Amino acid sequence: MKMRVHLLCRLLLSGIAASFLVPAPAAASSPELIGLEHELNMLVAARPGEYGIAALDLRDGSIVAVNGGISFPMASTVKLAIAATYLAEVDQRQRSLDELISGRSAAKLLELMIVRSDNYATDQLLAAVGGPGAVQQWLSSRNITGMRVDRTIAQLLRERGHLADSKDVATPVAMVALLSRLDSGTVLTAQSRAFLFELMRRCQTGTRRIRALLPAGTLVEDKTGTLDGITNDVGFITMPDGRRVAVAVFARGGRDRQPVIAEVSRVIYDRFADSTRNALAMFMRMR
Repeated sequence: MKMRVHLLCRLLLSGIAASFLVPAPAAASSPELIGLEHELNMLVAARPGEYGIAALDLRDGSIVAVNGGISFPMASTVKLAIAATYLAEVDQRQRSLDELISGRSAAKLLELMIVRSDNYATDQLLAAVGGPGAVQQWLSSRNITGMRVDRTIAQLLRERGHLADSKDVATPVAMVALLSRLDSGTVLTAQSRAFLFELMRRCQTGTRRIRALLPAGTLVEDKTGTLDGITNDVGFITMPDGRRVAVAVFARGGRDRQPVIAEVSRVIYDRFADSTRNALAMFMRMR
């Protein structure tokens, strides 16, 4: 598997970053991040299947990626885009978290969708906002490219989305761009962000993925996605110094994908934590 971060990811992320007011990314500009790219590439190259990885430092915009510009089936990670579309309408006072949809409050449906990855709740919310096209329009209107939403979850399951599916896909770079937009305060109010991130903190479906090998007490806010041959996890990891890193790991084919996602996440955590420690040590020497 070849590293695909280079010019494609630099250009794509720099354009995306400019559009949502975060620092322009410095793709693998430091020795620590260059080392991280190499380590991630070696890790997944030794495993069967194909992996797409992106990790974006939300403080300075630096990014590392493996196959960052390749499209992967999103599976249930698309539910973050659906949640964002609904919450944006709440922010615009077009909807309410107390609104009843098929007998349940929107707040409860959002909880079921994000915490338990409930597909029926997802399709109820999706219908309420106007279907897949409305979510795609929301993404496009926020200049989030490299991600497409085509079907309801029921349609996706009926059609048995496959490993090479061209519908309902995203690149790892696009997914961390969405995560960054959600974190930045440019697409959701502070109240809606807090509500969504609290649900992501309570995610019950990803205990063996991003969270599995991180140090006890590490704050993780994530959303998983799973189909036949597809295992994904995307979200935020908070470093010991409070820095947040947006992470997307997509996997298809092969086997034992969950342990690999856990290993990838621990490598990302360790390298970003090391860069913080190294910067602090340098600062102390310069005093």
